[in-house]
Amino acid sequence: MLVTGFPAQAFGTNCYVVAAGPGEQCLIIDPGIGVLDQLEEILAQHRLSPAAVLLTHGHLDHTFSVAPVCGARGITAYVHPDDREMLADPAKGLSTDLTALFGGRLPYTEPDDVAELTDGATLTIAGVEVTVDHAPGHTGGSVLFRLPGESSEEICFSGDVLFAGSIGRTDLPGGSTPTMMASLRDKILPLADETVVLPGHGPATTIGRERASNPYLRELIAAPGRFL
Repeated sequence: MLVTGFPAQAFGTNCYVVAAGPGEQCLIIDPGIGVLDQLEEILAQHRLSPAAVLLTHGHLDHTFSVAPVCGARGITAYVHPDDREMLADPAKGLSTDLTALFGGRLPYTEPDDVAELTDGATLTIAGVEVTVDHAPGHTGGSVLFRLPGESSEEICFSGDVLFAGSIGRTDLPGGSTPTMMASLRDKILPLADETVVLPGHGPATTIGRERASNPYLRELIAAPGRFL
């Protein structure tokens, strides 16, 4: 399996490309702001043809380039229904300050072909099997994408649910700290320690590393009934 990625020009949002191998069709995960040129370089380098775009959630820094990427190739964008409205109106997921920063200056449009994700679904696209876990808290429609990796190491694209040493903020519209903690407890902690986590921002990590050192996961482990 080919898995590569790079940080976007704005907010350091990680955009990932996944394929069964070089010269194949591929999946693009979270094409954010200013990613088009670098994305094209990666596609050309590995001789890849995009088959779909997967979105971990609806925030603008993860979805900004989804319409041009999908529109140029006639491919489908996948998003959880609870975040779909942000594709056409990103302000629904922004704070007042961020709305003022972005509002009126960027073209907002939903891709022509949008498919909605459901919890527990398994997608097979371009020869890649992806399991979807609904993990709200950062947004109402945040999801994890899990892929089988090399040997026994699963890969989890965690979006803004889990970072190396931290978790996603919960103070934006649709965010909820108790809901986030429940998602961490129910969706993150059950994963194997060997699972490689590729987050929406920052470096890769593993579930085992986060279980041992992430203060939010340690809090859940110490008091598992607190967020029931």
